[in-house]
Parts: sequence; C-alpha cells; structure tokens
Amino acid sequence: MDTIAAEGNKLWGGRFVGSIDPIMEMFNSSVSYDKRMWSADIRGSQAYVKALEKAGLVNMSEMEEIVTGLDKIHEEWSQGTFVLHKEDEDIHTANERRLKELIGETAGKLHTGRSRNDQVVTDMRLWLRDSCSTAYVHLVRLIRTMVDRAAIEVDILFPGYTHMQRAQPIRWSHWILRCSLIGSGKSLYIIFLIHAVALCRDADRLGEIKKRINVLPLGSGAIAGNPLGVDRELLRKELHFDSVSLNSMDATSERDFIAEFLFWASLCMTHLSKMSEDLIIYSTKEFNFVTLSDSYSTGSSLMPQKKNPDSLELIRSKAGRVFGRCSGFLMTLKGLPSTYNKDLQEDKEAMFDVYDTITAVLQVASGVISTLQINKDAMENALSPDMLATDIAYYLVRKGMPFRQAHGLSGKAVQLAESKGISVNKLTLEDLKSISALFSSDVSQVWNYTNSVEQYTAAGGTAKCSVVAQVEQLRTWMKNHKP
Repeated sequence: MDTIAAEGNKLWGGRFVGSIDPIMEMFNSSVSYDKRMWSADIRGSQAYVKALEKAGLVNMSEMEEIVTGLDKIHEEWSQGTFVLHKEDEDIHTANERRLKELIGETAGKLHTGRSRNDQVVTDMRLWLRDSCSTAYVHLVRLIRTMVDRAAIEVDILFPGYTHMQRAQPIRWSHWILRCSLIGSGKSLYIIFLIHAVALCRDADRLGEIKKRINVLPLGSGAIAGNPLGVDRELLRKELHFDSVSLNSMDATSERDFIAEFLFWASLCMTHLSKMSEDLIIYSTKEFNFVTLSDSYSTGSSLMPQKKNPDSLELIRSKAGRVFGRCSGFLMTLKGLPSTYNKDLQEDKEAMFDVYDTITAVLQVASGVISTLQINKDAMENALSPDMLATDIAYYLVRKGMPFRQAHGLSGKAVQLAESKGISVNKLTLEDLKSISALFSSDVSQVWNYTNSVEQYTAAGGTAKCSVVAQVEQLRTWMKNHKP
C-alpha cells in the first residue's frame, strides 16, 4: 500500500503524503483507552445520521443502512468480537472504519459536517453522564449501610476526640451519623457532621455536576458550528440532553465538566480517607474499638500475628492518586489557547482512572462498614471521668453561674483532683464545695456517661432521641434520593 493511500485511511489523512513515524503514531493514538466509549460513540453517530437525514444530506435508505451498520458494530463490541486494527487511531476512527467495511462508501456520509472535536466531547459527556449515575448508586449504598448500623448500635457509647485527645462521651452512632438539617430550596438535606455528612454532600454535588455534564456539544463542528442545517434540537432529544451548548468554540474545547468531576472525586476521596484514618486508629490494639472482617484485611509475610487494615489504607492512598489526576489535568488546562488542542487528549485517561478508583473505593468502603465488628466493652472502658469536666461546668450553669466562670471552676476541680492523685469523680462533696458553694449532693449525677450524652437533645446532638430522629430523617432523605 502506498503512503498516500495509507494516510488517506485516517479521518484527517488527505492533506498528508509522507508516512507518520511509528513512534509518533503510538504517541498520538488513544484507542487503547478511549475504546471504553464505544457505546457512546455509536449512540452519538446514530443520532447524528438522523439529523443528517432531516437536513436532506442523506436519504432515508442511507440513514437506515448506516443505523443498521452501527447496530452491527454495537453487537460486535457487546460480544467482544470487534477487532481493532493497527491504524485505528481512536474509537471514532475504529467505528467508522468498521462501518465502511460493513456498508461500503455510504459510511463516508456519516461524518458530514461533524468534527472529532464535537464528536469526542459528546462521547465523553454521554459516558460520564451514565457513569455518574453508577457512582451515585454506590455512594447512596454506602450512606444506607452507615445509617443501618447507626440505628442498630445506637446505645453504644465511646469517647469522642478533638486534637486526637479524649474530649467528651458520645454515641458510636453519632460518629457514624452526626446530623443537622439545612435547607436547599424546598428540600431538606441531612448533613453528617463528621463522615456520613460529607458523603451526603457528595451525593448532592454529584447530582449537580450531572446536570452540567448533560449539555449537548454535537453540531458545533470543529470550531465554527455546522453550516448544513443540522437540527441540534433533534440531536438533543435523541441523546436525552437537557440543553444545547451556547457557543461552538466553547463547546469543543470546554472541559469544565471533567475538571469538576475530578474535583468532586477528590473531595469525596478526602472524606473517605478521613473516615478510613479514624477506623485504622480505632482498629489498633491500643484502641481496639473495632475489628475489621478478614475479608477486608491481610496478613504479614513475616509476622503471623498481624492483621492489617489494608482495605482502609488503600482507600487512604487512593485519595492521593485521585488528587494527582485532578491537579495534573488542571495544569493541562491552564495554559491552553482557545478552542481544541491535542493536549485535551489527557482528559480521558484522567476521567476513566478516577471513575474506576472512586467506584472501587465506594464498594470496598461499603463492605468494610457492613462487616465491621464493634468492640463495645473496649469502647465503654475507654470512657474516663476527666471527659466529664465540661459537664461540671454545665452543672454550675444550670445553678445560675455564668459559663465563663463555671468553665474556670470546672478547671479548678480537675486541677484539685490531679493534685490529690485521684480522678475527678472521686472528689468529695466537701472538695467541690471548696471550689463553689453551688455544688450539692445532686452533683453525683454528673458522673454518669449515659446522663452526659443524654443532655445533648438539641437537633444534631448525641442524645438517643436526637440520633434516632437523625436516622429517621436520613431514611426519608434516601427515599427521596433514590438512584
């Protein structure tokens, strides 16, 4: 085959006469990874040929021949029998080459008025729109798993931490779902204050991103638009987009939706990494609050006693992988001149890798949470009287003392107990009266951890009534946010 004919097989080959360097050909090729968009590419092409028929650019017979040929290609991809050729530069080239093999020269009419610039971004939007729906399913499933555990284990108390120091007694369920309500239009969203709160926000953000993904760029051509009367509204309806892109130059080069997806995944991974860090700490022998299932743990090649939380450590590490993809792609975007540049070929690998990572992490996280064993005795044994120091201040507040004064006197009680070498709950009533005359025999009620958590009855608090209400509100939220 002569070089002119060889290059002519490419979608862009007519202007070139020399053969391309084989290394450059490999460097330029994207089919090894963008073949994942085969279904989206076929769907876009079938919609486009219908618009060509309406515009009088192909006749009904040609349209049907092209649609039928594309159906055959879809079947080949579905059955794993589609054969890629060395000269298939990308998924668009591969599908069009195969279409020509099946139906002949009529295949050449499919690309009329269309550019790979608007074709590839249409494929990406179709692929990512569907993929966001799948990620949303996994995310909601994880939230549901956390809510179910919170409902079952609502009576378990354990230490809450700030600065990694024991702070106040809380419910285990409150760690899983510490909630408050915020308004968003006419809807109420349950927001977890620690881990599940972030996941609820992530679910909300993902829904918003999907709306911005669902904008049709097809019909924008390479840069200037389509001059052949192609009906973009028909394309929008055929491909189920919400709206049509406003500007053809922006439509073919804009990758905000990719950057936004990568950032969303980075933030979601931040939340999952923080949760994993907590559970890694809680699973150590020093804490022994939780035990991971063997299904989500591994051992040591040297130390047979080890049970390592590799699932959680990998979740934590995958966050860095996703961050790198996000920051790397933003660096690609920042220096580009207007409209399409080949640098944008970097968008697909980042999109695919981040999607694969986040969906795997969400599924593993659901498995970890659903199989986690709670060591109730270890949790409750970790509670210590010094964690009730704030309760001493609240006791004095309820007696009428200003909080700032009560806080100072509570600190003096802690200091007195330390000087005596005893825990604060072992101070006698006389000891306490030496600090404030407001102390009386009912101060004994302060030294009860259940009493401590039960005082936090305000919405979002750790009292049982509040946590139960949060669980019910979350279940309502999930009913209203089915994938």
